[in-house]
Amino acid sequence: MSDLQTAALAASGYPCLVADIGGTNARFGLVAGPGCAVEHIAKLPASEHAGPTQAAQAYLAGVASGQGSAFQPPRRAAFAVATVVGGERIELTNSHWDFAPREVETELGLDLLLMLNDFEALALSLPRLQAAQLRAHGDLPNQRGTMAVIGPGTGLGVAGVTQTAHGWVALPGEGGHATLAAADAFEADLLAWVRRDYAHVSAERLLSGIGLPLLYRAVAAVTGVPDLGLPAEQVVERGVAGTDPTCVRALKVFCALLGGFAGNVALTLGARGGIYIGGGIVPRLGELFFESQFRERFEAKGRFEPYLANIPTALITDTLAALSGATLAIEQHGA
Repeated sequence: MSDLQTAALAASGYPCLVADIGGTNARFGLVAGPGCAVEHIAKLPASEHAGPTQAAQAYLAGVASGQGSAFQPPRRAAFAVATVVGGERIELTNSHWDFAPREVETELGLDLLLMLNDFEALALSLPRLQAAQLRAHGDLPNQRGTMAVIGPGTGLGVAGVTQTAHGWVALPGEGGHATLAAADAFEADLLAWVRRDYAHVSAERLLSGIGLPLLYRAVAAVTGVPDLGLPAEQVVERGVAGTDPTCVRALKVFCALLGGFAGNVALTLGARGGIYIGGGIVPRLGELFFESQFRERFEAKGRFEPYLANIPTALITDTLAALSGATLAIEQHGA
């Protein structure tokens, strides 16, 4: 890149720093210019840094050491965080990071720091996802109009994105806390068992990393088999391997309930451009997910079954997708 090109990009606010910050790790990347891909991606453990300023500084120092005099510090940044945003401070769940965005902006010498919910950023990534980043049930989403993403991870994230005359607009929310509905007698029995301890059974209560052990316990209780007190990791491992019938059934119920919930999100948002599945759990299920009742239950909405049948669903296989969503947020904010 020539000195003239570098100066032009700097004048337009580039390069930019993007980050996807969770409770355990923070992923950082740099964007050289408008429409460019995220580069120099690195994952830093949150436990090894006092906060996002220190983590970002360590990341940038590493990039700078490899570029020498050609390195240009970022002018703008967008951080996607796994918590609620909008206040003066950001407190991350499962992490000691507690910070004020404006202080981080100053400490990093930025002209602009945007803070996004992680699923808001993931929703903004949807218009740019490529086939290699997805695995679809049949046809790939058409990436126009309104789309939505749901993601069973530690919790259950839900967000949408809609196409407007002024670009793509994210629709963040707390849909994971909507009430979970049963579709058959067995699921009704499971929810009744869970309601003995929880007056409100949200989708997140069962369709998440924190909820999967509870779903396993409910399946064990309703079917009358011993409850081994398995954590989510072992439920997934034994269920995918087929070595534990209770874990297998718990995962099948998980996929079926997730399909019904995804259909509700599609109807609520009118997400005819596609429903995407993110988060860390479903990619680990492999073929079990695609052989499950997810798609059947997604469409099973009575008179609106034809409506749902025309909405594509796809699994996001790229764990770095939120970084591209943060990039779009910066681009749309302007220089």
